[in-house]
Amino acid sequence: MSEFGDLADEVAAIEQRVSDAVFDAVRAQLREGADEGARDTERRLARARRSLQKAEAILRGHAD
Repeated sequence: MSEFGDLADEVAAIEQRVSDAVFDAVRAQLREGADEGARDTERRLARARRSLQKAEAILRGHAD
């Protein structure tokens, strides 16, 4: 079981990095004026973040 916990920790760390990238993308949109490419990037990163959160929950054994 500890192996799943270790994997969940790694996924959580990646999720945090993606979350930081989402905030960076939003800041860039606000700074430079949002274009469709920046909005698309933010949406894709947010979707990836949610998927990582789901993966972490599954690995920890308490998925929705």
